[in-house]
Amino acid sequence: QVQLVESGGGLVQAGDSLRLSCAPSGRTFSGYAMGWFRQTPGKEREFVGSISWYGGKTYYADSVKGRFTISRDNAKNTVYLQMNSLKPDDTAVYYCAAGSVTSSPLAYAYWGQGTQVTVSS
Repeated sequence: QVQLVESGGGLVQAGDSLRLSCAPSGRTFSGYAMGWFRQTPGKEREFVGSISWYGGKTYYADSVKGRFTISRDNAKNTVYLQMNSLKPDDTAVYYCAAGSVTSSPLAYAYWGQGTQVTVSS
């Protein structure tokens, strides 16, 4: 049961950009914050950033500040993660989630299936 669907991942070179999209599937998430997380096999799921429903306030992990930007298009019911200046360390499966505007994955109740981002050196 997937309530959110991510897309836009792929294989790129270091320094390139990617734009990930996250859209609801079968329901809306009005009033929910949207978060982006990433995970590498064998590691904990890592907070990337989030955007609040009210006011569109954004938050970012230190590791991506200045490079990644989260935005929201209410007309399309879609949240985006614009990733610039990608590094090999950014390689991971990226997930979007709906929940509270916090860095803890435990606060997010709804998740997408993930999309793979691979950055070659």
